[in-house]
Amino acid sequence: MKLKRARRSRRGRIEIIPMIDVMFFLLASYLLTSLSMQRLDALSIALPDGTASAFNSAAPLTLSIDRNDRIEVAGQRVTLAEVGPAVRARLHRDGTLVVAADDKATQGTVTRAMLEAQHAGARSLSIVIRHAQ
Repeated sequence: MKLKRARRSRRGRIEIIPMIDVMFFLLASYLLTSLSMQRLDALSIALPDGTASAFNSAAPLTLSIDRNDRIEVAGQRVTLAEVGPAVRARLHRDGTLVVAADDKATQGTVTRAMLEAQHAGARSLSIVIRHAQ
């Protein structure tokens, strides 16, 4: 005599809707986290036009000067007198410094900041430009 099972086995199903919900939640979380990591107080700089070869350094030290002659070294706001010590403290072994100066920045401020950086040990100064088309 054959006995019937009390419970029939059913094939498992993969529900895709909960998986989509979880993926959307993870995507939204990563997006919001990356937006919160952005520096909103960084200097706004309009770069001058020009052509040049690509820069090959991994993480260069940056000297930024905006149109109001505010100066930042590696994202930290400094005065013109503090440029030398700030560059000396953060300069890499290769001595490369990237200068990102606004197109409307005072030429004297940019020149003095570059000279202070050079006296602090910067051996190679690269200037950031917007690629002209």
